[in-house]
Amino acid sequence: MYERVLVPTDGSDAAAAAADHAVGIARAEGATIHALYVADVRMSPISTGMGREAVCDLLERSDEQPLEAIRTLAAAADVPVVEAVRVGVPHAAIGAYVGDNDIDLVVMGTHGRTGLRRGLLGSVTERVLRSVDVPVVTVRERDDGSGG
Repeated sequence: MYERVLVPTDGSDAAAAAADHAVGIARAEGATIHALYVADVRMSPISTGMGREAVCDLLERSDEQPLEAIRTLAAAADVPVVEAVRVGVPHAAIGAYVGDNDIDLVVMGTHGRTGLRRGLLGSVTERVLRSVDVPVVTVRERDDGSGG
């Protein structure tokens, strides 16, 4: 049913939960995971003039490897993975990636925010849900039991 499963990541706990779920689906379906990190142009020091290589270089220098966790999960499950880094506004870049790569399913994390808090903070997941023509599975952030 699914051949290409996209899991965008921002390195959050919610994205990690989504990655775990996506790898499980891909393993069951014999699908390939597409791991996507979008460097948000609205955040410093990323700019629209930066190319993919410059963003990757910046990530390497910061010791941040946003796709490493997905790569590790996929390897442990013997699931093929395609890694991609894009520069842009996250929901728009995710939507473009879906179309450009014939993605069959998107699996994204959600922080479980509701009401005013969600509205003030915005939701990449919600914007993707409204803008892509493929199924989107949302996975809630793991509860660490801390109660806060």
